[in-house]
Parts: sequence; C-alpha cells; structure tokens
Amino acid sequence: MNILDKIIAHKKEEVAERKSLVPTKMLERSVFFENKVVSMKKYVTLPTKTGIIAEFKRKSPSKGAINSAAKVEKTSIGYMQAGASALSVLTDKEFFGGSNEDLITARKFNFCPILRKDFIVDEYQIVEAKSIGADCILLIAAALEPKRLEELAIFAHKLGLEVLMEVHDQEELDRSLNDHLDLVGVNNRSLKTFEVSLDTSYDLVGQIPDKFVKISESGISDPQTLVDLKKGGFDGFLIGENFMKSIRPHQAAYNFMNKYRELSPDFKTETV
Repeated sequence: MNILDKIIAHKKEEVAERKSLVPTKMLERSVFFENKVVSMKKYVTLPTKTGIIAEFKRKSPSKGAINSAAKVEKTSIGYMQAGASALSVLTDKEFFGGSNEDLITARKFNFCPILRKDFIVDEYQIVEAKSIGADCILLIAAALEPKRLEELAIFAHKLGLEVLMEVHDQEELDRSLNDHLDLVGVNNRSLKTFEVSLDTSYDLVGQIPDKFVKISESGISDPQTLVDLKKGGFDGFLIGENFMKSIRPHQAAYNFMNKYRELSPDFKTETV
C-alpha cells in the first residue's frame, strides 16, 4: 500500500464519520454556500498576476513538519499582496495538518479563488467545499476511477465550483481527461518514490488540450523555472513548500514573485 492508498482508505472512514455528524442539509445552510464563485481559471490567466497558486501547507507525508507555526490570515493575505493569482489551502488534518477552519479563515480575509486541497472521494466533500468558501476542488486521477472522477466533476459544476484535475503521468492523463474539468495540473512529484522531476511537466504539457488551463505543481523553487514552464505552455504554477519552509512564508513569496516579474518578459504591470 503506497501513501496515496493509505490516505484514501483513511479519507473514506473520515467522510463516513463526518456525514453522520453533519448532514448535507446543514452544510447547505452555511453563510458561504450562496457565495458567487471566483473563477480560478480566469485569475490564473490574468496577465497582471503571476499565475501562481500559493499554497498554505503545514506538513506533508514526504517532508514531515514544514511550518507548524504559520498563521493562515497573515500568510494568505501576504501571498495575495505579493501577487499570487489564487490560494490553495490543505484541509486534510491527518496527513497534512490542515483543517476546514484554515480555508474558512482564508476566505474571510481574501477575495480571490481558493482551491480546497484535499483527497475527494465523495460528493459530500464537494458540498462541504462549497460550505467553507472554496471556489475550486482538486480531483486526483491516481485516486479515482475515470468514471467516478467524471461524476464528481459534474457534481462540482452543478454547485458552481471549478475543478482542477491532477495527474502524475501519461497514463493517468489519457484515461481521466473529460469535458467537465477546468484546469489540469501535472504533479512533478512521484507518488511512489516522492522524487521530483520537472521533466514530468515538460513531457505532458503538449498532451493536455488547450481548452484546459494548464498548471505545473510541486518542486518549483527557482523563479527562472516559471519563465521556462510558461514558455513550455503552462498557464499557472502551484507552489507551497518553497514558501512554507520559510519562517515568513509571505515574505518568501514576495521575494520570489518580484524576481519572477523581473525575469518574465511577458509580465504586465497592474494599472489602477
């Protein structure tokens, strides 16, 4: 059993328990449930933004503790002030140290697209995502059968949420692409070895249809890499660990994004 299998097994138990404690009807009464969704595919491609989906992540199975002291409010506001296009917030507690409350806090203090980063296996979690203020959900191709992934994507769209599908290789991409996705992310970190290779992104970018917003995820630590990935065909980039490992993630993000803007020939300054 690899780490993903372990996480999914635990997630199914967790969802069953949450269903018994908080019925769907109660989630639908949330103050966030009727909020208009902020489009991640639109914000990621805005020429006045960096295309970066900046992630709040306390720990991971591969790295252990990354930054247990970081505050969601300060970090998320700082990310957006630095020029991020969107936020990603881990809500898995067992393996990533996150919570639904983290996303709720980020929502309260930011008007921007927010991705609920979790391991979604059930429609209940999609209703939950809407109830805590998310605009976009993550569906992991390695964790879902293609038919099930498509069903969940359709359900998310019915609630007005956007969908980011994540793949790790050509096989996952080929079997899981469907018309109900908005963004397709290529995760450069192997689920089996945890090794990171940007070659994964370069190998797959040309295989993703242009109607989807293309995101490169994991292992991005150099602003020049963003310039290269952009030239290669990517619209956006998900970056978390590189910022979160700093004592002040928001400052690390600010420095990184400023350098990227200096290096990027296509960047347009935002006008007021």
